[in-house]
Amino acid sequence: MPKKVKPENLGAAISEAVQEYTAEVTADVKKDVRDVAKECRDEIKQKSPVLTGDYKKGWSEKTAYETTNDLRITVYNRTDYQLTHLLENGHAKVGGGRVEGHPHIRPAEEHAEEELDRRVKATVKKG
Repeated sequence: MPKKVKPENLGAAISEAVQEYTAEVTADVKKDVRDVAKECRDEIKQKSPVLTGDYKKGWSEKTAYETTNDLRITVYNRTDYQLTHLLENGHAKVGGGRVEGHPHIRPAEEHAEEELDRRVKATVKKG
């Protein structure tokens, strides 16, 4: 049953309800961000080129920044970060010629953006 509110307390009651809603939605959105970051990391791992396996195993994610209303997670390669650009975009060979790139980061990033957008919309709608 709804709580009865006196007219002089209406502003405070509305403010409290909005704060509760915001806290719930923020927590759910942060969970969505964490889940999508893990899925992105896994997708990059799956599509990474393999020579020795170190590059593929090196993918990880970490929280770069977090406040009560903001969360930023970075997906990175902790072992062979120097190779990410070369493998993604290709590079010149020492004796001439070119090695073709193996796009595996950009497609996962684009998929993660779309998935996070979809999940956040659903979370806010569910609210």
